Amino acid sequence: MTAPRLSVTIVTWNEEERLAACLESVTWADEIIVVDAGSEDKTVEIARGFTDQVFTRSWVGFAAQKNFALDRASGDWVLSLDADEAVTPELRDEIVKILASGEGPAGYAVPRRNVFWGRWVRHGRLYPDWQIRLFRRGRGRFVDRSVHESVAIDGTVGRLDGALVHRSYRDVADFLARTNRYTTLAADEWVRAGRSVGLGDLAVRPLGRFLSMYLVHRGFLDGWRGFLLAVLYAYYVFIRSAKIWERARR
Repeated sequence: MTAPRLSVTIVTWNEEERLAACLESVTWADEIIVVDAGSEDKTVEIARGFTDQVFTRSWVGFAAQKNFALDRASGDWVLSLDADEAVTPELRDEIVKILASGEGPAGYAVPRRNVFWGRWVRHGRLYPDWQIRLFRRGRGRFVDRSVHESVAIDGTVGRLDGALVHRSYRDVADFLARTNRYTTLAADEWVRAGRSVGLGDLAVRPLGRFLSMYLVHRGFLDGWRGFLLAVLYAYYVFIRSAKIWERARR
């Protein structure tokens, strides 16, 4: 019997700064599949330096783009990554053992170390930040949501100890730019689902997020990073609520 094979799938768009680190962390996989959404930088060139399976496809949403990549995987197992993530040596070793054993659940959730301004932030509910990323091919699909897509697994889900390193926001400006995009998508999804917010939510929800991150989940232990992140995530909640309220008034 041949050993189970691993496919790594990655979707990209203008990720020349972070993609190489992601790809270098999975060169041990049996195949790497990159689906690019029409990058205007060197993303595609960098991807082709690691794999010949690079596809270009217009952006149709997070879940749809990632499922398109899954459909091109041929391995027995799939590891789905974002371009700003990298596999640690500990996670690599765990995955290799899983492949060798051929046993276990249908999928695995992986802890994620979120790195902001050069340091791993351990509090404020930003760790372990469990993400289902490893699963048997055919047993997992991304749920079609506008933003914050997730994987639905046909079967049981286990947990791994090895982590992903996640270098998400480059700086405050990047956070604010993405906040504008993501809150628009999230607000539209809320409205389609018939959910609403009142005027009071514009104050209560953001304050709740700040207090939860900074005090309840001890974000203050991460120093100025913890404070700044609590403020930024509260701002995200405020903008999302404001857009939902605005749509309702229309």
